[in-house]
Amino acid sequence: MFDPAKPTLKKRLAEGQAFGVFWFALGSVSVIEAAVVAGAEAIVIDMQHGLFTRTTLEAAIAVVPSHVPCIVRVEDDSTAAIGRALDAGAEGVIIPMIETAKQAKAAVSACHYPPKGHRSGGGIRPLRQMGYMAAASEAIAVGLMIETDAGLSNRAAIAATKNVDFVFIGRGDLALSLGTSSGSTTLSKACNAILVASKRAGVPCGIFTMNPEAARAQIEEGYRITVVANDVSAVGDAFTAAAKAFKGLG
Repeated sequence: MFDPAKPTLKKRLAEGQAFGVFWFALGSVSVIEAAVVAGAEAIVIDMQHGLFTRTTLEAAIAVVPSHVPCIVRVEDDSTAAIGRALDAGAEGVIIPMIETAKQAKAAVSACHYPPKGHRSGGGIRPLRQMGYMAAASEAIAVGLMIETDAGLSNRAAIAATKNVDFVFIGRGDLALSLGTSSGSTTLSKACNAILVASKRAGVPCGIFTMNPEAARAQIEEGYRITVVANDVSAVGDAFTAAAKAFKGLG
């Protein structure tokens, strides 16, 4: 779990650093631990589409050292979902399917204790960690996902939401919502419009990418957070390569 007195994620974001995350959905704590050993500079645990439970979420965050930011993509924008992730010790959250300024404001509020927000006080780790509640409002990083046509239309207002730390583009759902494909000009223009709106609001913008090459390319385009690898592809690709190599030996 992160040190609330020395948060690393908000510091990186405030300093304008660009970094790549490793994204996890398979629900395996051991795979996350292996990624940290391999040198992952930031971790995202996917509670929306991933196989993690509350218990495995707690265990996964426990194996991530304090100097490696651990972010949770929560199930939805509800106070309960956001609270679960933060109570488990996440340093930041990515909140999916944000479509309006009103929704964005409520989601950000759920991330912070009063008077800054309406997060409930509790959780095993927050109560056990000395100084957590006093420092949390300045330590927790809040990311809002824009991934629908409605969110695209309201991108400027969403990005300008008070206390939002970064915007993150969900390319897959945005393509679905726009009725286009992942490699289309329509999607590229939409993503760029969100990037521009984020820059104008003074907040970093991230985007989901599938491999290191794409991650680096998007950093060069001006994005500050990209996905270097995800466990579903990493495991699947390794098994596929091994099977092909073995069959080729015959």
